[in-house]
Amino acid sequence: MSYSIELSSSELIHTAVIRGQVAPEELSRFVPAACGEVWSFIRAASLPRPGCHLALYLDTQRSVEVGAEVSEPFVGDDRVHCSQLPAGRVATTVHFGPYPGLSEAHAVIRRWCAEEGHPLSGICWEIYGHWKESWNADPSKIRTDVFHLLRESDSKPSQPAHGANQGPSS
Repeated sequence: MSYSIELSSSELIHTAVIRGQVAPEELSRFVPAACGEVWSFIRAASLPRPGCHLALYLDTQRSVEVGAEVSEPFVGDDRVHCSQLPAGRVATTVHFGPYPGLSEAHAVIRRWCAEEGHPLSGICWEIYGHWKESWNADPSKIRTDVFHLLRESDSKPSQPAHGANQGPSS
């Protein structure tokens, strides 16, 4: 697949998430299960206007937050936490196709940023398009937006609260 990389600014987005440390080979099970659990929490808590599902990759220890966009902060419980996607300058692309191909999109962004001199912060995320029935028949149409937060250029490398990540490897 051919990817077009763009630089843009990402706004802070509130999220409802389940946190975990997940090996790359477990993501295909963890992400859908966590998204389903978070969506059930959102409905039960009557949170207004939930958005798309997402996965936020935080560090080399495989820390991940998986859930959905929400319109405002909320009080979570022992499983579902109020969090946020970071604001800042990002390199982004769109992946069309089944989720196992997402690692290629991450690799292309990392390679492009290295070639173009855009240092990465180590934080990245995926926002999954709302499922469409037609995707069952044609999975090549499944849309996922992939983001890598860039390191601030005018200061020393930023250290996210949870460390640094190079994105999922599978």
